Amino acid sequence: MKKLGLYYFGNDLRLHDLAPLRALAARVDYLLCVVCVDPALLGSSPHILGDASISHRRRQFVEESIAQLSEDLDALGQRLIVCRASPVDGLGELLDRYPVDEVYKSRHPGSYERVQWQVLQKRFPSTRFQELDSHTLFNWDALPFAPAELPPTFSQFRKAVAALRVQQPLPTLTELPPPPDAMELPARDEGFLALGDDAKHFRFYGGEVAGLEHTQRYFDSDWPSQYKVLRNDLDSWHHSTKFSPWLALGCVSAREIVSQLRDYEARHGANDSTEWIYFELLWREYFQWYAYQHADRLFCFQGIKEHKPLTSFYPERFRAWSCGKTPWPLVNACMHQLNETGYMSNRGRQIVASCFVHELQLDWRYGAAYFEQQLIDYDMASNWGNWQYLAGVGADPRAHRRFDLEKQARQYDPDGAFTRRWRGGETCAAIDSQDMVGWPCVDGSKNQ
Repeated sequence: MKKLGLYYFGNDLRLHDLAPLRALAARVDYLLCVVCVDPALLGSSPHILGDASISHRRRQFVEESIAQLSEDLDALGQRLIVCRASPVDGLGELLDRYPVDEVYKSRHPGSYERVQWQVLQKRFPSTRFQELDSHTLFNWDALPFAPAELPPTFSQFRKAVAALRVQQPLPTLTELPPPPDAMELPARDEGFLALGDDAKHFRFYGGEVAGLEHTQRYFDSDWPSQYKVLRNDLDSWHHSTKFSPWLALGCVSAREIVSQLRDYEARHGANDSTEWIYFELLWREYFQWYAYQHADRLFCFQGIKEHKPLTSFYPERFRAWSCGKTPWPLVNACMHQLNETGYMSNRGRQIVASCFVHELQLDWRYGAAYFEQQLIDYDMASNWGNWQYLAGVGADPRAHRRFDLEKQARQYDPDGAFTRRWRGGETCAAIDSQDMVGWPCVDGSKNQ
């Protein structure tokens, strides 16, 4: 009896280092390859920003990544079925239509994604469902603790996994079982964007090929040996790794990056900078398991703490922040950069998040949702985990992590070049609202 499998691509839009697809391919004779472009996930969190759509840049990167995967599967004699629906609706329709024996996917830390998976399992009890790890450095069963017993701080987590070895990435798949030839497959998706390269400053191209090329170029340069010194630069392309957009969609695996990092260290020697790159990957790793452990609490106002923060939502303050028209030029410049490119440096994200929570006293969830809307490297776990951290309702052992915005400007934009480039001078005068009374203006005076 011939077996039919279905592989559900989610946070793993690639063919290298993909254990669940490799495992399924070895078990079946025919294969359906599916990706679901869930309208609910491509919009902002529904309980915060309503039906606001994701940014042009983020959507473009997603569509480019799916288009590249489709092309790569075509080269292996496969077909990518693109369902523009939720997994429950899209996969459910396919499982109703075809006699699928087994469904595989990569493990996802999101509570929404897990609920969808559980609904499908209950709806199709005779179908075998299996998920394996591919989005993280470490497998579930390799962790020295149960995922539900994740250490409460990153420092404790780092010590707990210090002795673990990151497995070598699996090679790129060069063959797959064919699609079922006797069955009529859905029509090819024609919804991919065909957008020109109109970025003014820098541009990320979606997909596995672009991600691997970028990774290789970075480790062929001398920049990794200078990363720790340069990583807080607000604007330069080379001063940080820029891996995050491809990591977020799984176009490049974290294990592939570690493998190339270790190869670089073997050629050039390890130093504080190369170890700091691994340190940053461990932060990402921590937030993946943090999201898995805390589930819906990742999106709660009080986070994982017992008490709610003393913040609220003020529409005019939120609008000023999101448009880059606050009293703080550096914050404005960072927000203009985000809105125009879909990207912001890690230092910039910390600065604008601190301003959002502590200076503007806004409900941190609105900031996290705005980042979800705008960032091309949006990763659910890292984004919401980091916002909780900055808001004092997450894994940070300190109650508040407030940044001195003037000190940040002096330290990271001493000559004001970044602020001028991104028009940070658009200040509180641009907002005509009593909500601005008492805010400090650039010249040090107060709105009256």
